[in-house]
Amino acid sequence: METPSRVATLASHLGVAGVLALVAGPLAIQLGALSPFVGFRLFLLGGLCGLLALVLGAIGLWRTRATTGREGRGRAVRGAVLGAVILVLIAGSAGSARGLPAINDITTDPDDPPIFVFAGQLPGNQGRDLSYPVEFAAKQRAGYPALAPIRLAMSRPDAFQQCVRAAESLGWVITISNPIDGTMEATATSRIFRFVDDIAVRSRVDGATTVIDVRSKSRVGRGDMGANAKRIEAFRKQLTAAAG
Repeated sequence: METPSRVATLASHLGVAGVLALVAGPLAIQLGALSPFVGFRLFLLGGLCGLLALVLGAIGLWRTRATTGREGRGRAVRGAVLGAVILVLIAGSAGSARGLPAINDITTDPDDPPIFVFAGQLPGNQGRDLSYPVEFAAKQRAGYPALAPIRLAMSRPDAFQQCVRAAESLGWVITISNPIDGTMEATATSRIFRFVDDIAVRSRVDGATTVIDVRSKSRVGRGDMGANAKRIEAFRKQLTAAAG
């Protein structure tokens, strides 16, 4: 009777568990069963299971080679394949963030960023420091050198209305809007993990143009995988397209 390989069996179980965690994390968040923070941790746990499944699957393949007399090669293959698939999926989702700075607060004006006034009163923000970290400025300039204020050739009231329309078209939830001083705050929720980020928009007159500055800040994590900069660029595209 052939001796079963425990390593191969464990690799198979870890591979299956990794796939389940990878799917269950985001799904539970969408259904409201888990908070984004907990669901994301479950997703990361799936990645860890995948890594272990790949390593143990490779060991299991060695231990179940024909000369050993051990059964379980199919389980070793299953664990190694599932582990590899999990790691490829995670690497693919994180690939676009490779080389970006590990910062989670991005603005078009690092020297004088828009401030959050109302955001501190929102659930999830109470008691948090919403000031812009001064050490982020140099990192942002290095990681996003093209990010700059948005200039519109129109009056500030007209430019502000364009900002409101652009925010609404992008699905942002406007939390406060002040057309008198040309400021606006909003939140944006990520599609998969439902992370909520805070946004501040400021408009100022500069001669015949209006200068729009935007700031987008994540509530969790040290880095944002480029999400805040992409959000600001999407806002820029909406504004410039509407302005013709």
